[in-house]
Amino acid sequence: MYGAVNDRGNLIPALDVSKIADRNLRREVDYATNEPVGTIVVDPYARYLYLVQPGGKAIRYSVGGVGRAGLTFSGDAKVAYKSQWPRWTPTANMIKRNPEHYAKYANGLEGGIRNPLGARALYLYRDGKDTLYRIHGTNEPWSVGKAASSGCIRLYNQDILDLYKRASAGARVVVLDKSQSEAKSGKGASS
Repeated sequence: MYGAVNDRGNLIPALDVSKIADRNLRREVDYATNEPVGTIVVDPYARYLYLVQPGGKAIRYSVGGVGRAGLTFSGDAKVAYKSQWPRWTPTANMIKRNPEHYAKYANGLEGGIRNPLGARALYLYRDGKDTLYRIHGTNEPWSVGKAASSGCIRLYNQDILDLYKRASAGARVVVLDKSQSEAKSGKGASS
């Protein structure tokens, strides 16, 4: 599940699962929800993304980089489109906050193993407009499980490859806010 993958000429390194907490491994779980099958539910506070499946189940992925304080997204969106080895360009706000790090990428960075978006990206839109938030892979697997980014939702590259195959363009995405996460806590999800 987390072995090395050669994808379109890019070698995704294997993850050492002995160093990953069991709770952070992809798995099917019981998941009580009124959301239809195919919906993506992100709980940034529990650090999980759920892809709703039939029969009260979901595929649960560990997520990271769901935004440091003040850099979070919540509410409904849809997957407007999906991309393999996407090009990345930092937002103007990212460059403004940390010009020494981001300014050199102002014209973008082609997709590849060094690209922060990783192997795949799902682009989130609300009311027909780009939210600038993405569900994507990462070239920093140690960031999964931590609030370490500008708000995007990071998965292990092996997990975004799996989600990319399963999720449809047009899929509904629900990102829970803190009160929704607390209300859901202890309900619906189990390992």
